[in-house]
Amino acid sequence: MVSAREEFVYMAKLAEQAERYEEMVEFMEKVSASVDGDELTVEERNLLSVAYKNVIGARRASWRIISSIEQKEESRGNDDHVAAIRDYRGKIETELTGICEGILKLLDSRLVPAAASGDSKVFYLKMKGDYHRYLAEFKTGQERKDAAENTLSAYKSAQVFSHLICFVD
Repeated sequence: MVSAREEFVYMAKLAEQAERYEEMVEFMEKVSASVDGDELTVEERNLLSVAYKNVIGARRASWRIISSIEQKEESRGNDDHVAAIRDYRGKIETELTGICEGILKLLDSRLVPAAASGDSKVFYLKMKGDYHRYLAEFKTGQERKDAAENTLSAYKSAQVFSHLICFVD
């Protein structure tokens, strides 16, 4: 009999093959919820990372394209187009924020606290830094400053743990 956890992992792999990354994220979030305080396996950890990386990567690419178009339209003085583009960029930014907040919450509430091995702790802290960095790419003002500070903090923590692993080994 296959466990629910194994079934979710299998479905995440299927979703990956079908390039349905949003569903892959959902399956991997179910895996994370099913481990009950245990650590994810290396395979599960990598599947989670791939799922989120693909979901966020598509939105980041969209944001860069729209931002570039916005700059071109601004330089041409097409104010009507600029207003529409800003609204559209705002929609993408809302999606980016939701994705980043989703994985950051999962990292803080489950994954980092459950990380028993140094390797997994470093992996998750680096991941945390990455998603704060993605927020810093499009946020402005204090939100950008906070995201940048959180990025640096997470990367520094990952570096400290990485050095500790090397020292212990």
